[in-house]
Amino acid sequence: MALVLLPGLNNLIEDISEEKKLPTPVVEAALREALLKGYERYRRTLYLGISEDPFEEEYFSNFDVGLDLDEEGYRVLASKIIVEEVESEDHQISLSEVMQVAEDAQVGDTVVLDVTPEKEDFGRMAASTTKQVLAQKLRDQQRRMIQEEFADLEDPVLTARVIRFERQSVIMAVSSGLGRPEVEAELPRRDQLPNDNYRANATFKVFLKEVSEIPRRGPQLFVSRSNAGLVVYLFENEVPEIQEGSVRIVAVAREANPPSRSVGPRTKVAVDSIEREVDPVGACIGARGSRIQQVVNELRGEKIDVIRWSQDPVQYISNSLSPARVEMVRLVDPEGQHAHVLVPPDQLSLAIGREGQNVRLAARLTGWKIDIKNSQEYDQAAEDSEVAELIAHREEEETLQREAEERLAAEQAARAEEDARLRELYPLPEDDYDQEESEENSSQEGQESLDETEITSENIENENEDEESSSKEDGAR
Repeated sequence: MALVLLPGLNNLIEDISEEKKLPTPVVEAALREALLKGYERYRRTLYLGISEDPFEEEYFSNFDVGLDLDEEGYRVLASKIIVEEVESEDHQISLSEVMQVAEDAQVGDTVVLDVTPEKEDFGRMAASTTKQVLAQKLRDQQRRMIQEEFADLEDPVLTARVIRFERQSVIMAVSSGLGRPEVEAELPRRDQLPNDNYRANATFKVFLKEVSEIPRRGPQLFVSRSNAGLVVYLFENEVPEIQEGSVRIVAVAREANPPSRSVGPRTKVAVDSIEREVDPVGACIGARGSRIQQVVNELRGEKIDVIRWSQDPVQYISNSLSPARVEMVRLVDPEGQHAHVLVPPDQLSLAIGREGQNVRLAARLTGWKIDIKNSQEYDQAAEDSEVAELIAHREEEETLQREAEERLAAEQAARAEEDARLRELYPLPEDDYDQEESEENSSQEGQESLDETEITSENIENENEDEESSSKEDGAR
């Protein structure tokens, strides 16, 4: 068959490579696969309306497409095995036919033949299939390259530019590094900040939240402005002590999208110092608040509380309720991590915060359940009685949970024992094989042991004969 010409093939590959931001070899591979699918469709259409499709799923696995970039065309090639009698013309070729061209051919060898159909015979359906498959393969390659490019980024924070808006999401352009092409990323509504102004071409720092592996038409990168990782990144870039390792961020609690519009975004950051002479809170705030102000500006005015972390839960809880002044922290249920915090009446609203935001963030930061109490109205005996009931209820639930886990473990053990008993009564084929193999190994070991025994007995007999002969010689003397 002659080469099927595709005028402008080189320009087509270059245009697709530039438009899709894909390497030329990747585009060529996708084109070859698409043309092969088109040929497969061409072969199947020959049986439309005549008989059922005779081709199985892997029938065309020995076919390939070769691109000729110099002459701008392609060929369909088939690898066939040389046999005496041909049963499948698409997979086999007779020895007598091959020997007309190559006299040294032998049965079992493989030859590659040109089976390209005429361009006029290819048909509109096959051409349409080729276009569809090419578009799909290019999308798959783009998706795969994006996954490889962004999945293992050391720095999860990117600079993003607003492109357009889709429903309630913002579509942004991001790049993984210097010189890399931009790809689209989606900023969902729940990950946006209420104080952001997402206008066209505006740039923002975003946190790479997810690289989707599910095939989808839109962007497969999902970014966030509300993720706590963005706060950590901004502090790391503004505070040299964090970069050097003398100050570390222990925990972050963030409420970027409060449940009510009357409450603004707020974040609490717990920091600690590795070196005693370094003040971790002062290092993060900076001279006259210069460092923390940079972080606040990037987050469009979000309120940030930097507090000092402590190993002592009493001190840590007290610090976490900043800026409120705390009189006493009672760990009423240390095992259940439940604490009562006593504050003066004038500090009550400040400790709780607007709509409970301050105490809610403090609880997330410390991991303790915190109840704010008025120090002047606090009845310790009544509170202790109520807490005792809560502890009893919690211990009862834990006991029930533990008993349920023990029952489940016992049921699984009984089921495993029953399975083992049934396998003894009704062994599976692989069990018989294992048993035969084990018996064979045991037999071999026994034979080896027997051989050793025979050898040892033979040695003993030889030794006895040597002793008898030596004793006769002594008697003769």
